[in-house]
Amino acid sequence: MKNSPPTRRHFVKSSVFGVLAISSTTAACAKSIQPVVASPTTEEKELFYRYPSLDDESVSAVVGAAHTNLDKVKSLVNNRPELANAAWDWGFGDWESAIGAAAHMGRKDIADFLMSHGARPDHFTFAMLGELDALKAMLTARPGLQKVPGPHGIPLLQHAKHRLWHKGITAEDKAKVDKTIAYLESLGDADESAKSLDMTEAEQAMYVGEYRFGEKGEEIFEVVLNRRKMLSIGKKGTFGRTLNKVGDSIFSPSGAPSVQISFVLKDKQAVSLTIHEPQPLVTATRI
Repeated sequence: MKNSPPTRRHFVKSSVFGVLAISSTTAACAKSIQPVVASPTTEEKELFYRYPSLDDESVSAVVGAAHTNLDKVKSLVNNRPELANAAWDWGFGDWESAIGAAAHMGRKDIADFLMSHGARPDHFTFAMLGELDALKAMLTARPGLQKVPGPHGIPLLQHAKHRLWHKGITAEDKAKVDKTIAYLESLGDADESAKSLDMTEAEQAMYVGEYRFGEKGEEIFEVVLNRRKMLSIGKKGTFGRTLNKVGDSIFSPSGAPSVQISFVLKDKQAVSLTIHEPQPLVTATRI
């Protein structure tokens, strides 16, 4: 539950953040000193309920943009450089940083910009960039690190391969990335991802639908087929998490293997679902 918002403050309008307006008193050279009336350009606005934490809208915006939109990332980070290290939970604890988003999408340009503003690179970043010496040093210092998945459960090797998606990659960069891919493939376990049991289209259709878990209008889970033709779950109107089937009517969302979502079936259709994190936390009923 959200805490009560702090006391209202006057903020000047800006594109993303409100800038605190500091009022001043100006002396007028007359028979007496008259205070200047506050500017009518200011407006009253509540601080973010977790202030001084950066607001959710800006954090989610920069992490989302870091997947594909360099211009938007520049606009947000130039205005507030601390956003270069922003991280966002897409659901169930599937955390992703802005540079993590750029890394798994193979966006060297976005990663370079974020690092120039203080973003902290990791082994996923170095794999995507083809920085083999740095990557080897990290994996040597921490054996087994190559098996740790990135955001959304994406394996380390895929970060390097995704760099090759981009037609504008230079011959020099491609050679570096190819060497990195060869090295990671030689390890034999840098491409491990969450397993999902096979499902037919008819089986998938049993779970597709909307499930209400509260009385408010937005308290609805939506289970759909995503672009990969896999089931996904999310609050209605939001980007859902891919569901990996791990048992009989039991699924685990991508990037959050400790979470399980169990469905109750009746007449070959799911009538409810329960989310376990790991204890039963939320039950939702099909609408």
